[in-house]
Amino acid sequence: MIFIIKVTTNKEERSVDMIAEKAQKKNLNVFSVSRPFGLRGYILLEAEDRDSAEESVFNLPYVKGIIGKTIPYEEIQNMVEPSATTISIQEGDIVEIIGATLKGEKAKVTRIDKQKEEVVVNLLGAVVPLPVSIKLDSVKVIRRESEEEE
Repeated sequence: MIFIIKVTTNKEERSVDMIAEKAQKKNLNVFSVSRPFGLRGYILLEAEDRDSAEESVFNLPYVKGIIGKTIPYEEIQNMVEPSATTISIQEGDIVEIIGATLKGEKAKVTRIDKQKEEVVVNLLGAVVPLPVSIKLDSVKVIRRESEEEE
């Protein structure tokens, strides 16, 4: 069963640590405690039953309580599992930055981080090569490295 635990905002990591520690010490039937990315003020707790969940969070600082109903895994699947989106950008591509501070600058892709949905680029106009991390939706491909070789 998966429970939603309401906690103090910006204290999610500390709450996860304390709940996990308490569940381990008391040998409770708690299987996982996680803080999904982008979910502020809440953490997810997977336990065998409500009693185990309540005992693992009882009387801990930052924990405000358990939200009434349990939720199915399908509802939180997109928050817990990494997204496997297809990325059309490749290393070596020349891209134009279409968002953020460097709008209009051209750069060469040196690395792609699919988990964070970011690319690391070196600006072409810069005197000193400086790696910059930019979100994937802030760049567009203007030239492929493979096209240059033909």
